[in-house]
Amino acid sequence: MPRIWHRIFYAILLVGFGATAFGQDAQDNSPYSRLGLGDLVNQQFAANLGMGGLTAAFADPYHTNIVNPASLASLRSTAFEVGLYAKYANLNAGEESVGVWSGNLNYLSLAFPIRNQINQVLDRKTASLQWGMAFTLIPFTNVGYDVETAEETEELGTTLNSFQGSGGTYKLLWGNGISYKDFSFGVNLGYLFGKITNERRVAFSDIGISYENLFNDEMSVSGWTWNAGVQYKYSFKKGLEEGEEPTKSLTFGVYGNSVNTINTNTSRFYVADNPFYPSIFTDTLVNDNEVLDQATLPAQFAVGVMYEEFEKFRLGAEYTLTQWSNYDNPAKPEQLTDAYRLAIGGEFIPNINSYNRYAAKIRYRVGGFFETDPRSFNTSLTNYGVTFGVGLPVIMTRGRTSFVNIAVEAGQFGSTDNLRETYARMTLGFTLNDNSWFFKRKFN
Repeated sequence: MPRIWHRIFYAILLVGFGATAFGQDAQDNSPYSRLGLGDLVNQQFAANLGMGGLTAAFADPYHTNIVNPASLASLRSTAFEVGLYAKYANLNAGEESVGVWSGNLNYLSLAFPIRNQINQVLDRKTASLQWGMAFTLIPFTNVGYDVETAEETEELGTTLNSFQGSGGTYKLLWGNGISYKDFSFGVNLGYLFGKITNERRVAFSDIGISYENLFNDEMSVSGWTWNAGVQYKYSFKKGLEEGEEPTKSLTFGVYGNSVNTINTNTSRFYVADNPFYPSIFTDTLVNDNEVLDQATLPAQFAVGVMYEEFEKFRLGAEYTLTQWSNYDNPAKPEQLTDAYRLAIGGEFIPNINSYNRYAAKIRYRVGGFFETDPRSFNTSLTNYGVTFGVGLPVIMTRGRTSFVNIAVEAGQFGSTDNLRETYARMTLGFTLNDNSWFFKRKFN
C-alpha cells in the first residue's frame, strides 16, 4: 500500500505543477464570454473530440475519459495525457467581421489502473473487480474579450463604450472508477477555482471636458464539485467457441450530478475621472472589497450508447441536458436557460495488427454535434459542427504503445441575428502509456 500512495502523491504533484501553464493569456476575443462564468470549455480529451465529443458510453484501455468516471475502470495501462489547442474564429456582426487566433494548454491528466494487468497474466488470475484512478487539471470556463462600440444620442453626441474581460475558472479532479463483471461505477470529486475580471469604460467624445466612467468587477470563485457515472457493457457471445473472448459489445452509459454550490468573492470599483486632470477630478462611485457570497452551478444529466468491435470499429451517440436555469449567482445576477447537446461519432481501425502498413494501424475518427447555449435569454445561441480525428500509434520501448491524437472541429456559434462566430479548432493530444506501474517483479 505505501507504494500506491507514493504514486498518488507524485500524480498530485505533477498535475499541480501544470496549473501555472493555464494562467497564460490565450489571446481570445469572445464577446459572449462576458455573460455567465464565460465560455464553457470542452471537458473531453483529443480522442473523444475527434468523435463528436462522445463520453457517456466511451471506455478505452489506453485513453482517459474523465467526463464519465465509470470509464476509468476500463484502463489497462497508465495514461499520462497532455492536450494543446489552436483556434481560428471569424467574428461576423452585420457587415463587420474580424479574425481572431487563440490557443493554450487544454488539459493535463494522469490516470492509471490500481491493479496491473501484467500481474494478473503472470499469476494466471483474472480479477472480477477492477479499479482505475485519475488526477486531472482542466479549464472549466474562459473569459476573454475586447470590444468597442459607439452610440449616437442627441443630448450627449457620440458615446464610446469599451468592454474588456479576462480570466476563467479551472477544475482539479480526482476520479475513481470501479467495475464488477459488466457494470462500472465512478465518481469525480473536483475543486473549482479561478478569477474573472470584467471592465467597462464609457467616454463622451463630443463633450470637451467630461468625466469618463470606469466600471471594474472582479470575482474569484472556489468550491467543491462532483459528478458520478455508470456504464454497462453487453458482450455478444453468440457463435463463439468455448474459451473464446467476445470482441463485439454494446455499452450503455449515464453520468450526471445535482446542483453544486461554490463560494464567490467579489470586488467592485466604479469611478468617474477626467482624462485631462486625472489626479484632481476623480469621483468614486462604488468601492466594495471582498463581498462574500455563494453561487449555484447547474445539475446535469447525460445518456449514451456505443457499439464496438474491439480494436476495429466503434459507433455511438449521446444526449446531454444541463439545467442552467438552476444557475444562481448573486455576485453577477443573470438568468440563464437550460441547454442540451446531441452528438454522434465513430472510430475505425483498418488493421491494428498490420506489420508493414502504418496507415492501417491509425485510428480514424469522425463525428458531429449540435448544442444550445445557456446564455440564450436574449437571443437564441447555438453551436454546431463536424469533427475529424486520428490516433497515431507510437511504439515505445518494450513494445509499449502510446498515441498522438489529433482532433479538428469546424463549426458555427452564436446567433444569425447578432454576432456569429465561424471557427476551426485543432486539439493536439499526447497520450503516454506505461504498463509498469504497480508491477510486482518476481525473481527466481
